[in-house]
Amino acid sequence: MNDLRIVFMGTPAFAVASLEALLRAKMNVVAVVTAPDKPAGRGRNLKQSAVKEYALKRNLPVLQPNNLKADHFVQELINLKVNLQIVVAFRMLPKVVWSLPNYGTFNLHASLLPHYRGAAPINWAIINGEKKTGVTTFFLNENIDEGAIILQQEVDIDKNETAGDLHDKLMLTGSKLVIETVQLIASEKVFPKKQSNESFKLAPKLTSENCRIDWSQDVYNVFNQVRGLSPYPLAHTLLVNGDEQIKTLISSCTPFELEHIQNFGSILIKQKEIQVFCKNGFIKIDQLKLAGKKLMDAKSLLNGYTILDGAHFE
Repeated sequence: MNDLRIVFMGTPAFAVASLEALLRAKMNVVAVVTAPDKPAGRGRNLKQSAVKEYALKRNLPVLQPNNLKADHFVQELINLKVNLQIVVAFRMLPKVVWSLPNYGTFNLHASLLPHYRGAAPINWAIINGEKKTGVTTFFLNENIDEGAIILQQEVDIDKNETAGDLHDKLMLTGSKLVIETVQLIASEKVFPKKQSNESFKLAPKLTSENCRIDWSQDVYNVFNQVRGLSPYPLAHTLLVNGDEQIKTLISSCTPFELEHIQNFGSILIKQKEIQVFCKNGFIKIDQLKLAGKKLMDAKSLLNGYTILDGAHFE
């Protein structure tokens, strides 16, 4: 292990757990690569990534290239004598970077590849009602999320689990898998397995379109979509309340199976509850956010806002 010279690449909090695990295991991380600081908030002050904040606290050199193909950035990696690169929640790397180390460059992905290749594997596993998912380490190649698999670890998805819950679970499981992967590579006992391309599910980027609720879906599909997009970016719908049309975000809900003849998306207010009908049942909205208001539970909203007869979501 002493001959390893690791460069770690990552940006959000999900990646911090793996970097922390590497340092705790006394791995030789010689530098960290993360996204450039970005303006954030009302003041548009520059905000550092979670990985940068952690790396600076641990006195690690931090590189923040705008262009990953730039000669000066590649030369910095060469000067560091890097022989292993680890990528967790970072940008797509050009070949000139991922092919540089002798031991290669491996990525931690939050799914059981080849399933859920793409930008949002945690969200889509829940949206699609999966009962299991996991984490995968694989060597990078020219194609996104298609490199040879090193290790995988399966994880159960609880029936009420949100994307936020699963994110935290996979973050910790993934950090352990990163350590196991480094140990295998260092001992030269790694035997990567080519991915199958016969049939698999994708995890495309989340958009306004695929985050909008279709109330004609089965009640459990709606429930899965809500929890699969919570706490961010949240499933959304349009509240038609009299003459008002208000974008509404739904953070949490409870599904109920029920035979009914109600129109899909129609709303029933019952004992300070908001019930919305969909195929094979209705959901009770537990937390929601109307445009211009803060996130609150349904009872609190109804105490200060009137949903009229005939109101519906669409």
